[in-house]
Amino acid sequence: MADKRPAARLLSLDVFRGITVAGMILVNNPGDWGHVYAPLLHAPWHGWTPTDLIFPFFLFIVGVSITFALGREKEGGNGGRGVTGKIIRRSLVLFGLGLFLNLFPKFDFATFRIPGVLQRIALVYLACSLIYLRTNTRTQSGLIALLLIGYWLLMTVVPVPGVGYANLEPTTNLGAWFDRTLLAGHLWASSKVWDPEGLLSTMPAIATGLSGVLVGTLLRSGRAEADKVAWLFAAGCLSALGGVIWGSFFPINKALWTSSFVLLTSGLAMLGLALCYWFIDVQGQTKPGYRRWTTPFVAFGVNAITVFFLSGLIPRILNMIHVASDGTEMGAKEWMYQTFFVSFFTDPYQASLAGAITFILIWVAVLWWMYAKKIIIKV
Repeated sequence: MADKRPAARLLSLDVFRGITVAGMILVNNPGDWGHVYAPLLHAPWHGWTPTDLIFPFFLFIVGVSITFALGREKEGGNGGRGVTGKIIRRSLVLFGLGLFLNLFPKFDFATFRIPGVLQRIALVYLACSLIYLRTNTRTQSGLIALLLIGYWLLMTVVPVPGVGYANLEPTTNLGAWFDRTLLAGHLWASSKVWDPEGLLSTMPAIATGLSGVLVGTLLRSGRAEADKVAWLFAAGCLSALGGVIWGSFFPINKALWTSSFVLLTSGLAMLGLALCYWFIDVQGQTKPGYRRWTTPFVAFGVNAITVFFLSGLIPRILNMIHVASDGTEMGAKEWMYQTFFVSFFTDPYQASLAGAITFILIWVAVLWWMYAKKIIIKV
């Protein structure tokens, strides 16, 4: 398929975003939550798994994308009310979609969860867009350092009210106290007293987005392509190594979004994007074979928010449809899983993974068709 995107748009960025979103859907939609392979689950607390890389990768990509979406406005000095208004409106739409997912289908406003994945994306997008338009790379680098060091000190030095000392335990850390104080009754249902997308941990999440902004600025620069790749690899290795070292005394933790987690995941995201950029956008210019495999992932990448939102909504709708089977009643999603996967796999882990992969393949077909028809739903 001919690539008709504007030259300023990176095919590799769409592919990297598509791979990330496909991974997000895979880990969010197992056939059976009771039987999931360990790499497809989040780390219980400290530490990390491949699944823990997906969300920070997406926020990193948000930062990179901001430079391509707003670069001309910044260079032309057009960062006034019109652009700011569009940024705010898009952030509100993203936040509203996240709230809708948390409310659906019960719409229990008294206890629904306020934080969430789309809500964090909205806040990070808002903050990083405004910072990008109004600051230079030196200031952005300084803000990353300030956010990461400030968060580290808050979490490890400030005594937690009611506890009396700083700590990093799930229910007694400062972030959990902050969430309970401001959002009591509206937190993650699995914990009720803290939230993995809580308020305080949004600080370092913004740093994740800003790391993407710096990378996007590099990729939009006039440097030679080989230099861009070299800088990305060097920065990625140093960032990941810094995260591992920092993690020895401020543990890598996705739920807390610790500063060491930011450095590690941003570094790995730089390495991943560098590989995609080199093979797809650089080598792919003269070697078409390097791009032939990319279309399914581009299809995911250009409709990323749409597929994430619908992949969370559709399973809930299916479970609202009740199906009678062998004298029992179950949701349509559960019925399909029991009928088409459990009955064909003796290993429940294999059945669960097969269900998730099938869900991905269905989306590949839908999104590929949308991409071929140039249907891109912008949020």
